Amino acid sequence: MVSMLDDLKEEGIVNRVGGRFKLSTLIQKRMVALNTGAKPLVQTRTNDRMAIVIQEILQEKIYLDTEGNVRAHTEAVPPPEATADD
Repeated sequence: MVSMLDDLKEEGIVNRVGGRFKLSTLIQKRMVALNTGAKPLVQTRTNDRMAIVIQEILQEKIYLDTEGNVRAHTEAVPPPEATADD
């Protein structure tokens, strides 16, 4: 079984999020969210928040948007703007 630290050493996870800096930022921001009450987006048998964040990244549940905010891939797409013809 691959450990959580082995997952972080893999280039795949680094490339998935766009580099080591973005990976570090994503982990840190998601850890803050979990520590302040956000619900995990993956099913795990552990309460280890770091392991939860790594699984969320590996399962492509979270990402950093262009402004550096953590976003969930499960968030609904906002509806298109209403037009005058509606």
